[in-house]
Amino acid sequence: MMLADPSKKYRRMYQRVDLPDRQWPNNEITKAPIWMSTDLRDGNQAIFEPMDMDQKFKMFQMLVKIGFKHIEIGFPSASQIDFDFTRKLIEENHIPDDVYIEVLVQARDHLIQRTFESLVGAKRAIVHIYNSNSPTFRQKVLNVDVEGARQLAINAAQKVKQYAAQYPETEFIFQYSPECFSATELEVAKAACDAVTEIWEASPENKVILNLPATVEVSGPNVYADQVEWMHRNLLRRDGVIISVHCHNDRGCGIAASELAIMAGADRVEGCVFGNGERTGNVDVAAIALNMYTQGVAPHLDFSNINEIIATVEECTGLPVHPRHPYAGDLVFTAFSGSHQDAIKKGFEFQKNEEIWDMPYLPIDPKDLGRDYDAVIRVNSQSGKGGISYLLESNYNVVLPRRLQIEFSQVVQQVTDEQAKEVSAQDIWTLFKDTYVAAKDAHYSAKNYKLSDENGNQVIELDIEVNGEVQHLRGEGNGPISAILNALQLPIDVLNYEERSIGSGANAKALALVELQVKGTGKSAFGAGVHDNIVTSSIEAIIACTNRLIEQGVLSTDQVIAAAV
Repeated sequence: MMLADPSKKYRRMYQRVDLPDRQWPNNEITKAPIWMSTDLRDGNQAIFEPMDMDQKFKMFQMLVKIGFKHIEIGFPSASQIDFDFTRKLIEENHIPDDVYIEVLVQARDHLIQRTFESLVGAKRAIVHIYNSNSPTFRQKVLNVDVEGARQLAINAAQKVKQYAAQYPETEFIFQYSPECFSATELEVAKAACDAVTEIWEASPENKVILNLPATVEVSGPNVYADQVEWMHRNLLRRDGVIISVHCHNDRGCGIAASELAIMAGADRVEGCVFGNGERTGNVDVAAIALNMYTQGVAPHLDFSNINEIIATVEECTGLPVHPRHPYAGDLVFTAFSGSHQDAIKKGFEFQKNEEIWDMPYLPIDPKDLGRDYDAVIRVNSQSGKGGISYLLESNYNVVLPRRLQIEFSQVVQQVTDEQAKEVSAQDIWTLFKDTYVAAKDAHYSAKNYKLSDENGNQVIELDIEVNGEVQHLRGEGNGPISAILNALQLPIDVLNYEERSIGSGANAKALALVELQVKGTGKSAFGAGVHDNIVTSSIEAIIACTNRLIEQGVLSTDQVIAAAV
């Protein structure tokens, strides 16, 4: 079966741009744009199970920590949880003074009113209205003509201005999006935008955001750049406008389109940290920011601990970051080819600290992202790692996290090199336990514990042996893991925690896998626990991991003793 004749089914969905003197091809990106994260709105509405309040708050805290100053937090007029989340951030004073929260609302009167009710008491906020002006939406969705679509934008802009006047304590920025901009006639999009900026009195002292979205990517990135440059050169009140772009990835060109749009005059980029979003996703902000970074341009976003960011995004969205994801994937710095491995080894011999980074196959220094050369840049073959993973999964039902797969494959490789013989599944499982489970008794160990529930929280009391002395600890948390960590009082965070069942029936055991990171160091380690009881295996995994951090020299026994005492 072959694809149908495209000329009989499809047509060009965008207007050709008459721009013979286009300037963007000769421009370079020399500074970072304003970044706007839409992870909590566009990203959230594109996952199987939308985030709950705790997940949204954890994601918000992460976005603030990365350095976003514009954060779209939801659609409070359409979702009660988004309304409640907006109120939580404002009433509990979680919004830094230099951060604008942004809320989206359709160009409808009652929704605009509800939106402003959600923002009462906010110091700074962006109110974002939108309506489509494209031919498809005018004819098939809205049933209006060009003037009717423009009038929708005018009415909404007037309502926003009227409601904002009732809340003088809040510093508002107004934003308008001609939805499906890239599939709209440029003169039509311009007319709607100019009408809105006139109502909002856009000026250098009163900036208005005009967002020009590729709601559906219908052209190559060069066409989108032409469209943005045309608007940049023809908009009225341009000195009072922040041009923003919001690219989706339907053709796989979202990153290129956004970068060319910056060259074409865009001041602001909207997207999700790792490109989550409707259909094929929003643009990947981390990739654009790190693309700039590798060209010597400061992105003003902090991805120096990318593993922690990945763990948070995966936990909150339930979506995995692909192992080949630009910059973030677990395998992007991994060389499987012998020639690649040889070139990287030789490159490291020449690469000196404080020098310009210039390495074969590595466009960015993994350490800039908090990655370790030994743990990430592998020198064993793909089949070695794949074979180890297959034997553990098929014989013991153990599926290791990818970073642990990479690390443990090096442990197995060292043994096979030393012994010069094949290892069995049992040999691999024994080596795994010797490396990650037996560490539970290396420096300090748990003797017994009691877990109880008090006022909805988990409380743990446990005895820890340190240097031959038993100390009694107590901790409280929203679950056993947080209770254990609070009892230990060590400067460690959980990057990843997973549970597995080994065996079946009466012989089944619980396997707990944990990755802990010492705060402020970027250093992490894995530990595992195996027991009939999952809480016991979790305690043993945390202790084993902590002991391994001591072995690595990033956590001292003095810290452990002080915490125990």
